[in-house]
Amino acid sequence: MTDIHNIELNPAAVFRTPRDVLLREDLSRDEKTNILRQWEYDARECETAKEEGMLGQQPGILDEILNALRALDVQLDTEDSAPTKQGGYHKPARADR
Repeated sequence: MTDIHNIELNPAAVFRTPRDVLLREDLSRDEKTNILRQWEYDARECETAKEEGMLGQQPGILDEILNALRALDVQLDTEDSAPTKQGGYHKPARADR
């Protein structure tokens, strides 16, 4: 059985690539979407940290995540999202859930 809560907390610790999320047959479309949205949020956080001189995630991971979301037919809100690098259009999974 998949511990979806722990996966959502840190997708990069469980999956090597966003495509690996898509290939998991034991996850529903909604679970995959939530995992990829959290990973997107984390990737945007890392990009912000990298711009501030801290270490970031692997290059290109955000594009891979967005492509995986598109493969699930998830609509990406580029018009109404908040003016932050995190996008602001989803609630990230966190331990306080």
